[in-house]
Amino acid sequence: MISRHIQTLIAVTLAAIWGFGVYFEHNRGGLRFLDRIESTTIDIRTLARGRRVPPDLVTIVAIDDDVVKAQGVYPLPRIDLAKIVDTIARLEPKVIAIDLLLIDNGPPDADEALAKSLAARPSVIAAAAIFPEASQSVSSENDKGPLSRLPTAERFLLPLKKFTDHAKIGIANVATDQTGTPRSIPMLFRTPDMVELSFPLRVASLAVGKEPVIEPDRLTLGQRSVLTDVDHALPMAFYGPRRTIRTISAASVLAGDISPDDIRNRIVVLGAAVSGGGDFFSTPFDRLMPGVEVISTAISHLLAGDGPLRDQSVRMADGVVAVLLPAVLVGLLAWRRNAVGLIAAAAVVLIWIATNFLAFSSGIVLGAAVPIAAAAVPVALFGSLQLWSGRQQAQYFAARNELLEQFQAPAIQKWLARDPNFLAEPVRQDAAVVFIDLSGFTSLSEQLGPDDTRDLLKEFHALVDREAVACGGMITSFLGDGAMILFGLPAATADDAARAAECALRLCSSVGRWLVSLRLTSASQLGFKVGAHFGVIVASRLGGGSYHYITATGDTVNVASRLMEVAASHGAELAVSDELLHAAGRDCALFKSGSLAGPEEARIRGRSGSLMTWLWRSKGPI
Repeated sequence: MISRHIQTLIAVTLAAIWGFGVYFEHNRGGLRFLDRIESTTIDIRTLARGRRVPPDLVTIVAIDDDVVKAQGVYPLPRIDLAKIVDTIARLEPKVIAIDLLLIDNGPPDADEALAKSLAARPSVIAAAAIFPEASQSVSSENDKGPLSRLPTAERFLLPLKKFTDHAKIGIANVATDQTGTPRSIPMLFRTPDMVELSFPLRVASLAVGKEPVIEPDRLTLGQRSVLTDVDHALPMAFYGPRRTIRTISAASVLAGDISPDDIRNRIVVLGAAVSGGGDFFSTPFDRLMPGVEVISTAISHLLAGDGPLRDQSVRMADGVVAVLLPAVLVGLLAWRRNAVGLIAAAAVVLIWIATNFLAFSSGIVLGAAVPIAAAAVPVALFGSLQLWSGRQQAQYFAARNELLEQFQAPAIQKWLARDPNFLAEPVRQDAAVVFIDLSGFTSLSEQLGPDDTRDLLKEFHALVDREAVACGGMITSFLGDGAMILFGLPAATADDAARAAECALRLCSSVGRWLVSLRLTSASQLGFKVGAHFGVIVASRLGGGSYHYITATGDTVNVASRLMEVAASHGAELAVSDELLHAAGRDCALFKSGSLAGPEEARIRGRSGSLMTWLWRSKGPI
């Protein structure tokens, strides 16, 4: 038991160490394949949670297929863009955010008109960060400041100065995971010589009228504090498919078919949503979400504070789960190595899944891929070892059982399996007892030597066992060159005497033929004698503390043994008591054999009085 406890402790400890190793390696940037698994689990949780109603703060003016069809050209001419912005500005929005890169000169009059429109209301124009590689490192060995983990760009691609004189800029880059889905948007970008706000953060700060305060794990906009992930990134949670956020077509704006309530005192984001335009992203709800709606989602999160929570404390909680989950599962499987342990482990997994989903529905994004990877390997390995160990134990016990079966009657084995206390106290009952013994064996064994003697005994014992089993008897013991066969255990039956009579007759016939078949010059020295009696026996367990055996004692057993002497003294092979034949009935095998003589009185050595017995002799020479 102590050894098992130590093994369990070692297994639990190793599972916990494995879980910590997985968490640590992933947290430092390794095991990137887990990110794809995590993305899949987030998509599943998002779809299971369902659509949400976005805060009614933002209106998207989409440069979509309708406006391109109406104007007949794409990109829209700068003058049309100026008309759209001017129309929006006259309806007094809180902020105009243009999610377009205005880096090329247009017609002077058109650019002047657009600049004038931008000056009419607080405005933000998109800029872009140019990175040297598709995969951007965010850490630096020499820069350990609070901004050391920001995405570092080679340079910023800025709008024309004629526009930035009247509007602020924000970096509109969107970061995606391995599946192409935006999971978070960096709030800050940097180049070697400057730091710039993201487009959503710039728009939100302009809307509240205050510059953001940046802290290591949060940012503050006016009275609202927004928790951020590592690298000052804002986690994303989409409200639904495209157009979940209020959206109107730029064609409606140009046509003047627009409600003032869609614009007034709202944040208006103007961006491209043209089919085939390229600015689309995959989301759980929509495989082609326009980039302008992704940006608008981030703006809504900043202003409403309804974005998902994925900060350092949540990541630490992931580490705790990554350590505890595999340790608990392995501990439960080791605690109960059966269905109870499996059910308990499954319950823990279901509780973890439910907790994870409830937290997600409440806006807390607990990790799933890291705990899965942390638990799957130890549980699979421990389960495999358990199966292997169980199979080894099963084979071990099967081999031991097969070995023990050779030392105990099958019927007794089955009975003991059902009732381990069988014959713990002696039982008196009727039973039939058959004894058989070889005569002349002692002198023959001196001539044969040990090896031949053993082979001869093995043949004799196998013959007796075959006949006893065929008749339903139980061999309680092999007494060297003899055997005792009992009929009535583990439970007495009405035909015990009849089966004992049949067994005695079969033994006489089989042993007789076997003796004739022996190819020994001294075989004629061998003979046999059989005695059978029926009466009350005492069945019990005998033996010491380390070994028990089941046997029968009493006068019936003694008489059956003495009847072999009666058979030998009368030149017969079998002597059977009148009590056994009476209990067996006139239809028993001995009466039908035609070689039974009696009854006659016989004196039983060691017993007062006489006993009526019957004798059976073979018709041919033995």
